[in-house]
Amino acid sequence: MITHRKRIALIAGAAVAAVLALSVFAKGRAPRPDPAAAPERTAPVAIARKTLLRSTLTLSGEFKPFQEVDLHAKVAGYIRRISVDVGDRVRTGQVLAVLEVPELDAQLQEAGASLERARSTHEAAHAAYVRLKKVSEARPGLIAAQELEDAYARDQESEAQVAQTEAGQRRASAMSEYSQILAPFAGVITKRYADTGALIQAGTSSSTQALPVVRLAEDDRLRLVLPVPESAVRRIHVGTLVRVRVPALDRTFEGRVARLADSLDRQTRTMETEIDVANPEADLVAGMYAETELELLKRDGTLSIPIQAVSRDGKSTRVLVVAAGNRLEERPVETGLESTRRIEIVSGLSEGDRVVVGSRSTFRAGETVEPKTVEEPRDEEGGS
Repeated sequence: MITHRKRIALIAGAAVAAVLALSVFAKGRAPRPDPAAAPERTAPVAIARKTLLRSTLTLSGEFKPFQEVDLHAKVAGYIRRISVDVGDRVRTGQVLAVLEVPELDAQLQEAGASLERARSTHEAAHAAYVRLKKVSEARPGLIAAQELEDAYARDQESEAQVAQTEAGQRRASAMSEYSQILAPFAGVITKRYADTGALIQAGTSSSTQALPVVRLAEDDRLRLVLPVPESAVRRIHVGTLVRVRVPALDRTFEGRVARLADSLDRQTRTMETEIDVANPEADLVAGMYAETELELLKRDGTLSIPIQAVSRDGKSTRVLVVAAGNRLEERPVETGLESTRRIEIVSGLSEGDRVVVGSRSTFRAGETVEPKTVEEPRDEEGGS
């Protein structure tokens, strides 16, 4: 017969066994940690906002003189004097060199003498005709009509001879003036080909290898020649102001689109475009390279985000948006105008939306993050 004390001991043992069994079961079925309780990662984000967005094209080119010419002699002769050298600045009409041309001097003297003879002959013939005419008028019939007509003809012929001789003298004088080589425009001498005493051939025929005297370049304005790609040609317009940066001087100058070739190079598919840059202080030198930023398109009040926030896979464009509860959401967007740092959002986002930028590939949709707004360059709104 089980006593009261033994019954109590059995109940207590069963309770202990039950507790041990529950403890072992609990250890085998440990609960998983709550994902929401995991620490949140910081995600750099940018705010979708409206900006002034500019699409630009940066091209490199080489400065050329606005005008450049090799100056030849019109007549052959020896250089009597050359008054300029490389680097000298000259003004329009300045005498650069003087040639010694004895033949021209002789021709000029001969033309002068011929003109004097012609004028004397004309004066005599004209006086004779006037006398005969007066006599004929005073005493009609005394002078034969044939004689009066012959006198008139000699008068007219001598007058024509004077005119012809004067033309010859002007021609000789003009040729004599060609013995001076003048500057056709203001500029700088960039090359000197000959020295005093050198024989210079007349540069009047393309078949002769006539030696120039000097090379003159106009450099108070320079031409910057740029190869504009075919895709941007329709965006380039004459008169557009541009910024021209010269790395060699670490300076930026202002230029203006002055000329368009209006024809594409079939090999490079580019159009030659010229920009005029003022150079009053001669800081720029022909041959220097420069970088030019051409504005192709500009839109104000455009919703845009940094380019780093956009992911492209060839068919679609997507962004990671920090949605409600700071949970990441992948969203397709339609893009438009693009600058070097920002891109237009045509649809898919609203102003004020937060998008992940930088290290974007380390985040996944559905993840909860702690957003941190990053600072953006403020000059983006004024340019790209």
